[in-house]
Amino acid sequence: MATPPRTAIAGTFFVTAITYNGRRLFQVDTNAQLLIATLQHYRAEGLYKLYSFVVMPDHVHLLLTTDDLPKTMQHIKGGFSRRIESKLPVWQLGFTDHLVLDREHFESRRHYIHENPVRERLVESAEKYPYSSAFRG
Repeated sequence: MATPPRTAIAGTFFVTAITYNGRRLFQVDTNAQLLIATLQHYRAEGLYKLYSFVVMPDHVHLLLTTDDLPKTMQHIKGGFSRRIESKLPVWQLGFTDHLVLDREHFESRRHYIHENPVRERLVESAEKYPYSSAFRG
């Protein structure tokens, strides 16, 4: 039985998208920077409000507000895939999302996003991770 397509839903979301087969695609600086440029491009176009993000070696976490989450993720994932011009699949199908219901949940998700590289022992403090909205470089 096929999964029905997602319908447009507006709100603030904590979203995770994973690379195909967990490939450590964003361990390469140019790839991570290209994904950040893609995020900034669609944000500048007004597709969403981006509050926090982190680009990990094999996935990305986003905290954003949008009027149409499936369309937003299609733009982000598809836009990056076109820019990177990879012959291999870039992303796993779909994404996971959690609707942010209140300020406390928003702050806990923002903290989770920023601390992800610290938990994975990539850096000693969130501010030192260059592929995150917490970066102070």
